[in-house]
Amino acid sequence: MLENREEELTTVRVQDPRVQNEGSWNSYVDYKIFLHTNSKAFTAKTSCVRRRYREFVWLRRQLQKNAGLVPVPELPGKSTFFVGSTDEFVEKRRQGLQQFLEKVVQNVVLLSDSRLHLFLQSQLSVPEIEACVQGQGSQTVTEAILHYAMSNCGWAQEEESSRPALLPGGDLHGSRAGLGNPQGPEPFPYWSDFGMEETNSDSLDEPAEPLGGRRETQ
Repeated sequence: MLENREEELTTVRVQDPRVQNEGSWNSYVDYKIFLHTNSKAFTAKTSCVRRRYREFVWLRRQLQKNAGLVPVPELPGKSTFFVGSTDEFVEKRRQGLQQFLEKVVQNVVLLSDSRLHLFLQSQLSVPEIEACVQGQGSQTVTEAILHYAMSNCGWAQEEESSRPALLPGGDLHGSRAGLGNPQGPEPFPYWSDFGMEETNSDSLDEPAEPLGGRRETQ
């Protein structure tokens, strides 16, 4: 007798790039990661988090360390220079990040890494993810994911109207008055969020140069 098994499918989307800390020298772009799956490999079947590029860089580095000889997909943004508008760059990066995750979640070896699951299904910071994986946090990996899922944080953040967004057409928009600056251009995001950070460092705490190099050294 043939057993009727449901095909396991995982959909992951990287979308809605938004500028955080707009108007500040340390502004940056982050992205919404939406995941829906019926795979038994995931604790939560639906999740929604926001991550910035440097967190993707950390994730790929950790996946490569733990995957041995299994190749890990490449991230976008390796080029030192980019010719074009900020909007074009962000959109190309968004597409590249989605392609990266689509390949990662289809790899059985990479799916066995707890860091990947916490990256996709919790809003823990990188140090908190490391502490959780090493058993030094207050929750296990499964508990952290379920707590985030039950808290509804992933959906509540989508209702926040105060965050400026990068919308099609290249404009930065938010629902609060004054997000647009008629007196001049807003500061651009970090160099690090445009793929310019030091790739040899494991630390995410080192400050990166803002676009334009306007930050003074002390």
